[in-house]
Amino acid sequence: MSKSRRKFIKNMGVLSGSLLLPSAVFSATEPTGNQDLNKILTNLDKSPLSQDLKIHKYHQITQYNNFSEFSPSKQNVEEIAIESGFKTDPWQLKVSGECSNPKTFSLEDIIKLAKIEQRIFNMRCVEGWSRVVPWNGFALNNLLKVVKPNKSARFVELVTFFDKEIMKVSLFSSLKFPYLEGLRIDEANHPLTTLVLGIAGKPLLPQSGAPVRVVVPWKYGFKGAKSIVEIRLVKDQPVSTWETAQPNEYGFYANVNPKVPHPRWSQSRERPLGSLFSQPTLLFNGFEKQVAGLYQGMDLTKNF
Repeated sequence: MSKSRRKFIKNMGVLSGSLLLPSAVFSATEPTGNQDLNKILTNLDKSPLSQDLKIHKYHQITQYNNFSEFSPSKQNVEEIAIESGFKTDPWQLKVSGECSNPKTFSLEDIIKLAKIEQRIFNMRCVEGWSRVVPWNGFALNNLLKVVKPNKSARFVELVTFFDKEIMKVSLFSSLKFPYLEGLRIDEANHPLTTLVLGIAGKPLLPQSGAPVRVVVPWKYGFKGAKSIVEIRLVKDQPVSTWETAQPNEYGFYANVNPKVPHPRWSQSRERPLGSLFSQPTLLFNGFEKQVAGLYQGMDLTKNF
């Protein structure tokens, strides 16, 4: 897509909130990426873990993103990420720490770990909007079992790619980079926790977290680290980027819980992208039966 066309589109005034997106303004830049992955993504089975929901349009998924390393604005992340020269192939993902078989995976290695499938999940943002995404990937536990975590591995820390030369972070950003996220080891091993390589049968685009990211569908979207370069198996609970920046607003667990408001707004309802109307937010984003057992006996208002 040319710079002049992107400028024209930006000047059309796509809403800066989460209320509406244009229904068919333009198609996002088509990914190229790894050719083996391209072939695999053309013929995927639907995962039985998928939610029975209407999928959002491709442009709504790929042109409205939080990726603070590139921009604090959702609307221009695509343009900045693509024009930055961000290279996603070749790629390496290092797994280290409390494990008996530490390993650095290439993208080719990752593709071969398990059968890639389509997993349709609602993505609930802590900001109050949502969208239904056809993620393409497989359970993260397929990678973790290769490195053989030991008994001391109680948590998983996820590290996002960061290069200050191509990622022009705002001077006003309160976030420290690289972006860090974390999960308990049982959360990371849950079948729903997904290592994602594509969306809707196409490789991930830079603004969506190319070439590999994690999606934890019962948690708010910010828990899903993008463009991951390292996974650390650790003894102690890691401190995530948003916890560091605003600990009173963003807890370690970040489970979708409509009864626990954000300090500045309610979480009881959400507004799907493209809709004028909101809908009730579901506990654990609709995955209560699958994941509630992970938190039995915990006070989820204190461990938010």
